[in-house]
Amino acid sequence: MLPTPISEKALSRGLLDVLIRAGLIAVLAIFCFQIFHPFVDLLLWAVILAVTMYPLQVRLRARLGGHDGRVATLIVVLVLAIILVPTYLLGEALVGSVENAIAMVRDDRVHIPMPAESVAAWPLVGQQLYDFWLQAATDMTAVMEKLMPQLKGFSLALLGKLAGVGVALLVLLFALIIAGIIMAYGEEGTRSARQIASRVFGPERGPRLAMLCTATIRAVAQGVVGIAFIQMLLIGVAFVVKGIPGAGLLALAVLLLGIMQLPATLITIPIIIFVFATEGASVASVVFAVYTFVAGLADNVLKPLMLGRGVDVPMPVVLIGALGGMVTGGVIGLFIGPVMLAVAYRLFWQWVEDQPPAQPQPAQPVPESIEQSAE
Repeated sequence: MLPTPISEKALSRGLLDVLIRAGLIAVLAIFCFQIFHPFVDLLLWAVILAVTMYPLQVRLRARLGGHDGRVATLIVVLVLAIILVPTYLLGEALVGSVENAIAMVRDDRVHIPMPAESVAAWPLVGQQLYDFWLQAATDMTAVMEKLMPQLKGFSLALLGKLAGVGVALLVLLFALIIAGIIMAYGEEGTRSARQIASRVFGPERGPRLAMLCTATIRAVAQGVVGIAFIQMLLIGVAFVVKGIPGAGLLALAVLLLGIMQLPATLITIPIIIFVFATEGASVASVVFAVYTFVAGLADNVLKPLMLGRGVDVPMPVVLIGALGGMVTGGVIGLFIGPVMLAVAYRLFWQWVEDQPPAQPQPAQPVPESIEQSAE
């Protein structure tokens, strides 16, 4: 019995139904994206923090024998305390420093020491720096009047940056709370992530890619934030021991530069120059300069050791993803970039290795001339 041919009218009706369904799905997806778009960064940060802190929750749950919700709440409260207490102390110190500086300028209690004659002999900028320093030491009012337009623009820009930092801090606090909720349902979330990955990439590749994304996020958190924290401790201890003014703020700036993938030498080199200019080339100054300069370059040694640890992709892939993501997407791109690049790398090599089996070649007939010569 021959199959009934499909009429042209039925074919066009079926195609129209498919197009209508696809259009409705596209409209629904667009509306959902518009509703979800304002919270994308917040939820991405929440997922990143939850994935990073979940191993700590597993350890505490095993030791304390507590419920997932209670352990997650404890972790979030501790992290909030670690963030908010230093932030409050830093803000209070900044406000006090600004008030003292304003009072000193208003009461004419700013006294700048006279520059040394050796400053004028410095190459390139020595004479200009000596003249400016001399004028500031003898007539501070004229210098302030000359620099007032630049100081006003700098103050406005600094206030804008501080407002941006405040907004980012609020986003981080809310992301921590949402991360605690995600960690409270960590096992269900892990199963859901594997199911989604299996549905998208297949039952064999999906779970492995989900584990790869998790390991990449944790490796970046350890290799970027961890290294920046270690570098802050190394440099901050040297600043405190040497008695550098504002050592705590400078150490915090080193931490921020490390997270933003900028070299710590932006802080250490000016401090070394300041120490030599104020104390001269003594043994203590030379030891401080060598130690601080080496500590500022420590990330170049630690980053290859920690950044790709535990990830089933080469370290350069993770490093390039982190740097490229930071350039294109900011701090959050620091985590998204390596994840995307690692997944693309694994998919590419699975595609390369998954080659179809070679087809057996049919036997070639032997020419008659060769058979006759063999006889």
